Amino acid sequence: MPQGGFYAKVRRGLPGLIARWKDIGRDSPDRLALILAETARVAKLGQPEATPDAATLTAWADPEAPDEVPLWAGRTALFLLVQMPARPLPVDDDEACAWAYCWLRNRDPDSFEAARDALPEHLRQPLDAALKAAWTDRQGLRLV
Repeated sequence: MPQGGFYAKVRRGLPGLIARWKDIGRDSPDRLALILAETARVAKLGQPEATPDAATLTAWADPEAPDEVPLWAGRTALFLLVQMPARPLPVDDDEACAWAYCWLRNRDPDSFEAARDALPEHLRQPLDAALKAAWTDRQGLRLV
């Protein structure tokens, strides 16, 4: 899979990642946006310039606007989702690529095996191909 093709899938999958957080979070969009921004800051997953509001969070979850989702939001949504007892899963290949990309960005593992083994058990099979593609993409970028 070419690197540009993989990253395009990540960008298309980020809205789904945000939508999953919104759906499973089961709180008001304003509160979920606040939790997302504050978690990003505390967990050092990004530094949002401002806390998004409900309309912004809703726009980020729109698959028609994938370029609007900041990476910190995707990374933080994944950070929160993997800790949920509901054990959410990505719904398609694009979303799986976004999950895998954010997983690697959040953890910075030394090897593919370390990245895979650190995944929660319920995500290992659903993210297998996407994690391989994310690892290949990451290694390719290190050569530049």
